[in-house]
Amino acid sequence: MLALDNQVCFALVTAARNVVALYRPILEPMGLTHPQYLVMLALWERSPRSLREIAGELALEPATLSPLVKRLEAQGLVTRARRDGDERVLDVGLTDEGVRLRERALDVPGQVMAAAGTDAAALLALRDALRPFSGAR
Repeated sequence: MLALDNQVCFALVTAARNVVALYRPILEPMGLTHPQYLVMLALWERSPRSLREIAGELALEPATLSPLVKRLEAQGLVTRARRDGDERVLDVGLTDEGVRLRERALDVPGQVMAAAGTDAAALLALRDALRPFSGAR
């Protein structure tokens, strides 16, 4: 049972590293890193959102997410603004350029499936199988 190849943790860490590497050449022409892509996905679902809300959804600490969002702002993809009535809340919203980038991102899932040599059904099954380990809802 203690063989490295028998460990779920090792399989997950290796797979996670390889998945991020698979996304890299797909996202690079869009000017995004994998973590930035995840932030954009959250904002394409609903914008604006508080930094804390995005961090919670992505299972990141706000302090980890903040510099990432600043870089997205520098790229002209998002805005950051303190919420009226509650200066403690930082809202993150999409710029027009950030909204337009979604159109280019529509090709990402297909490119990922092609690069991985798999299809949507297999990816959905994998996602569902990982739920007990991800803390996903």
